[in-house]
Amino acid sequence: MGLSSRKAIYIPFPQAVPSAYTLDMENCLGNNPIACGKCQDVCEQDAIDYDDQDELIVREVGAVVVAIGLDVYDPTEMDEYGYTRFENVITSMEFERLICAGGPTDGHFVRPSDVTRPKRIGFIQCVGSRNPAIGRPYCSNICCMNTIKDTLLLADHYPDTGNVVSYQDIRAFGKSFEDMFQRSKEMGVRYVRGLPGDIEEDPETGNLIITVENTTSGKLERHELDMVVLSVGVIPPKDLKKISGLLTLSKTSDGFFMESHPKLKPVDAPTKGVYFAGFCESPKDIKESVCQSGAAASKVGALLNAGEIHIEAITSVIDPDLCTECGICAGLCPYSAIVWEKGQKAEVIEAACAGCGCCGAACKFGAITMRHFTDDQLVAQVQAVLEHEPDEKVFVFACNWCSYAGGDMAGISRLEYPASNRVIRTMCSARVSEEMVLEAFRAGAPVVLVSGCHYADCHYINANRQTVVRVQRLWNKLEKAGVRPERLQLEWISAAEGQKFAKVMKEMEVLRATVTPEEIAHAREALKPKPKKEKVKKEAKAESVTS
Repeated sequence: MGLSSRKAIYIPFPQAVPSAYTLDMENCLGNNPIACGKCQDVCEQDAIDYDDQDELIVREVGAVVVAIGLDVYDPTEMDEYGYTRFENVITSMEFERLICAGGPTDGHFVRPSDVTRPKRIGFIQCVGSRNPAIGRPYCSNICCMNTIKDTLLLADHYPDTGNVVSYQDIRAFGKSFEDMFQRSKEMGVRYVRGLPGDIEEDPETGNLIITVENTTSGKLERHELDMVVLSVGVIPPKDLKKISGLLTLSKTSDGFFMESHPKLKPVDAPTKGVYFAGFCESPKDIKESVCQSGAAASKVGALLNAGEIHIEAITSVIDPDLCTECGICAGLCPYSAIVWEKGQKAEVIEAACAGCGCCGAACKFGAITMRHFTDDQLVAQVQAVLEHEPDEKVFVFACNWCSYAGGDMAGISRLEYPASNRVIRTMCSARVSEEMVLEAFRAGAPVVLVSGCHYADCHYINANRQTVVRVQRLWNKLEKAGVRPERLQLEWISAAEGQKFAKVMKEMEVLRATVTPEEIAHAREALKPKPKKEKVKKEAKAESVTS
């Protein structure tokens, strides 16, 4: 943490596993050219090789566990608490080093400015967490209990220390956490509900004066402190973006990896054979990380010892007789499950296919069939639903994982919404082709809604980006055909958003009421499929032969 110097060869930290020394190549004098070499001379295991070079190692594996950890928020960008201006403002990580027996002061807790023991210490919570202004709206999970632990350490080592904690909310949700919180208060730690709005330094003493509104009492308080500790949050690791590209993983809105299902598959990645452990999936404490790593290990063991892999029956199949070797499907597959080279027919790797159907909706030549969600099956549902009184119905394409489940949630929650909607389930909104939407309008639908997972939360990594592309193309086509584009709607609804589903259905009903019979009739006629040129020529030739 920059509080002391270290040698060029060191153990990263006392509890490191394996407990092996590492060389700091930037500061080592034994590398290019060798100016020292003493460590190599005394190493009995010949473990040090200055001539060793980086190499690329290729290995075949059956599963991957992503456990790339976390990074700690750097408060220098958020300097209202004076971290870069005042020497006695430190982070919670620096606090840990100062009070650690193996730290730079051998466990004697002192403040940096004059190396004296502080008697009054203030802790400020949620620095870099729960702050949308800096792009960190989420709770970092561990900060509250870390501060409570620190106050108990101080109370144990230095009973005469006065501690003040400024907080938004104390989130002590784990086993025995509330007990620790109560013990901290019994030890004399004062908890002030409210974050400081101002911090000043006394130039003579180096003391810090914070001004905070206590929202519990409604009073403005000023505290003079010897030291202030910023309880910094955690952020996704820097390597997360790189790993995401390598393993085709998606991220949630807070920047962490998104699991396959938050309740049913909390350690599975959307990409098959990839599992999560620890902070890369979401902020969590040691206990949760251990549980998740154990679950990931058991999943890997089950996969590698299975002998056979069971896959869903909804995978896509390519008809080689219809494939035109364009390769569009291979470029769109979120899982790289389609193998294609220029001049060759595309092929589906069934073990890698997750069944989103994005490829089938994109194929213009009908060469791709998604089992159990074929074009013919979905179009037949469209026609059946709109066979009678289509002008009285709102037609909805809903993705299985989110918007369709959101409708279930609305029903379970007894939420009222118009009964005019007719929902067809697809595995992903990306399965909805342009032709399916146009067929709904041809069948007399006044309003068509395409709905799916939130844009950044697609269960098929990024398949719903193609949904947006197709809907935008459809809006252009509708406008050119003289059909109101707003009659086609696109909405993102999660499985937990029953209220939003009900709200959207009410909005669709209001929109449906504005569509006139004349508009419906015009759309039926204007969106009729144009006969293919070859078919027209053949029909014309047949007519001339007959005549």
